[in-house]
Amino acid sequence: MKSHYQAVVIGGGVVGTSVLYHLAKFGWKDVCLIERDILTCGSSWHAAGGFHALNADPNIAGLQAYTIDLLSEIEQESGQSVGMHMTGGMTLAGTPDRWEWLQSAYRTFQSIGIDDVRLITPEEAGDLCPIMSTHGILGGMWADREGYVDTTGTVHAYAGAAKKYGAEVIEHNRVLELIQTADGWDVVTEKGTIHTEHVVNAGGLWAKQVGRMAGIELPVSPLNHHYLISDTIPEVAAMEREMPLVVDLEGFTYMRQDQQGLLLGIYEVDHDHWMMDGAPWDYGMQLQQEDPDRIERELTLGFERYPVLQHTGIKTWVNGAFTFSPDGNPLVGPVRGKLGYWCACAVMAGYLQGGGVGKSLAEWMIHGEPEADVFGMDVARYGDFAQNKRFIKETTGQFYTRRFVMTYPNEQLPAGRPLKKAPAYDAMAAAGCQWGASWGLEVPLYFAKTANFSETPTLKRSNAFEIVAEECKAVRDAVGLLDISGFSRYEVSGPGAEAWLDRMMASVLPRPGRAKLAPMLSPEGKLKGDLTVFNWGDGTWWIMGSYYLREWHMRWFHDHMGENFSLGDLSDDVVGFSLSGPNSRKVLEKITDSPIADLPFMGCGTFDIGMLRVKVGRLSVSGELGFELHCSAAEHITLRETLLEAGADLGIREIGFNALLSLRLEKSFGIWSAEFTQAYTPGQTGMDRWIAWDKGDFVGRDAALAERDSNALAQRIVTLEVDAKDADASGFEPVWKNGARVGFVTSGGFGHTMGKSLALAMVDQAACAEGTDLTVHIVGQERPAKVIANSPYDPQGLAMRG
Repeated sequence: MKSHYQAVVIGGGVVGTSVLYHLAKFGWKDVCLIERDILTCGSSWHAAGGFHALNADPNIAGLQAYTIDLLSEIEQESGQSVGMHMTGGMTLAGTPDRWEWLQSAYRTFQSIGIDDVRLITPEEAGDLCPIMSTHGILGGMWADREGYVDTTGTVHAYAGAAKKYGAEVIEHNRVLELIQTADGWDVVTEKGTIHTEHVVNAGGLWAKQVGRMAGIELPVSPLNHHYLISDTIPEVAAMEREMPLVVDLEGFTYMRQDQQGLLLGIYEVDHDHWMMDGAPWDYGMQLQQEDPDRIERELTLGFERYPVLQHTGIKTWVNGAFTFSPDGNPLVGPVRGKLGYWCACAVMAGYLQGGGVGKSLAEWMIHGEPEADVFGMDVARYGDFAQNKRFIKETTGQFYTRRFVMTYPNEQLPAGRPLKKAPAYDAMAAAGCQWGASWGLEVPLYFAKTANFSETPTLKRSNAFEIVAEECKAVRDAVGLLDISGFSRYEVSGPGAEAWLDRMMASVLPRPGRAKLAPMLSPEGKLKGDLTVFNWGDGTWWIMGSYYLREWHMRWFHDHMGENFSLGDLSDDVVGFSLSGPNSRKVLEKITDSPIADLPFMGCGTFDIGMLRVKVGRLSVSGELGFELHCSAAEHITLRETLLEAGADLGIREIGFNALLSLRLEKSFGIWSAEFTQAYTPGQTGMDRWIAWDKGDFVGRDAALAERDSNALAQRIVTLEVDAKDADASGFEPVWKNGARVGFVTSGGFGHTMGKSLALAMVDQAACAEGTDLTVHIVGQERPAKVIANSPYDPQGLAMRG
């Protein structure tokens, strides 16, 4: 062991060894891995080792596909067998809704280029797995590249390949302390202190403690997980081929062959947390006592699905812990304020996702940005609110219990809620508000006028469809009132504020009393934000964006700080409402003596609204005349009451974000995580029209100019009109032209004003021309679609500028 390394990886499981391997392979040779015991000690040694295609996040599904491809490579590079069994696998559905969901998921895989997947009938499923009962199965999805590996062999293959690239593996050496220094970290271990520029927390069951060593409280918790291995089964032993990996969504089980018997794993409804503050330091190769009574229901379903188990003994029980995050996805990336500290935690499916995690983190550390959009596993997708132990317990438990339970796009899950509420929450709830959650904050979806209304979870148009239609009509015809507490607000002030903003934003900065849409770019020319900048005219600036990106954006700002200015996050202190619709100005004129009528489009200023002093911006995501009103949290209730009273005779109606989705689609306005992501460029998304090409230097300028001047965009966002029936596109549905895949939907819904199903889609240039006939798969059904001009509603923008 040396006294200095460029990077130190803490944790010798499948994730830590993958990170080490990728760092060394990509060029950082002076790296080491420290393991307190031996490699695999923790969760890796007792994992079932299965890998499969399915993931609710298409970006993570893509990284899983990378991992599967990588396994054979590390075997060759290391000379260590990974025990690859490429058996193929299937996911089974036993209800009409779940079968519909699998058909939709199949099309999502096509959208992201995973083509070795197909739908199968119950009869085909029975042929592929003859020992399985097909009773109750409606259909399934088969993937060629599914199976399992030898868990210990795979970890040693990653480590062996890493060592061949120059990395070092140090076992039997526990990390005792982490000390942040001016240029990195001192890693205090049982065998001495190492100085390093970079530390990677791949601690697995000990990730909580390794986080606390750096003053970080990670939202992770271990939960126990059961599987059993049967004795030899004659029917299995007699098979000429190995049994496939099978996921039975109705039974909460997965199955694979193990030698001449079966391994049956269970995601039980009655979940069991274990050592929420992290495993004991002397824990490693132990297991918890099996608890068949707790998993009796799922065991019964599993034995009914595989009748051969009913007359076979159980050779081995495994009840061991894995670490989960609130949404079940990994926690990866840098931590704000902890320069050189990186997370690679909560990778509960390490043999499936470990390769993608290692690749993305190594790219991030070496090049400053991963190749793929990894926000779905970025540690910055959570904030301080997620450090609460009860929140972690509820949300991780909910994920575990629902591991094989489908979640509908319009379904609101209860764990960890309600957590944060806008001050007018109770009054809005009494008015019929139905709530969603964004980064722990309750946000309005729509207002139901009937008591005890309950939205039915569905992949198709829900029973809230007409409610949203009425809210859209109120905005187009009169005025809609929307709680906009769920936006982020950052304040920038001081002598250096303007210079810093001018470098961070690719747009021209607004003049005093004005606001501007401002794309923010990475040095590689990818999007880092679709923001709005306000110049209040008193030396104070605001940046507004997506509420759930608060920690993500603050990390970015922190990493690019300049001098002589201050930056603060106002998002929990400043809240507000928007007014949208032709009567919105009339509402304000009734309650102010200020010259609100003189405020131009994209203007901003401070006005007396009723008895309140309110910051007002004249802009609108709905495409109508609109105003955003910002007040302190203490004034939120009064502002709502004031606006509702003033608009009572002008047709005012409270609305939610579901209506805004419909309204913005009719204007072809993109949103973050759909049309705008860190994987896309300004040219692809149309954000290049806001770039100030002739201003001075800004982050990403060279890359953006190179894109502009190359004139070689492969794809761009277009608007589609879809001949839909009872379902609309939502995202990642494949787009086809004459049977060839030419793109995918980024977001979609029903345009209630236009009376049409609309979608925005990333489409090949050759299929972008207006009038091009295409097709789109929606909930598994292929429907005709056509490229139409952007902004089908009010294409000249007269309404919002009026």
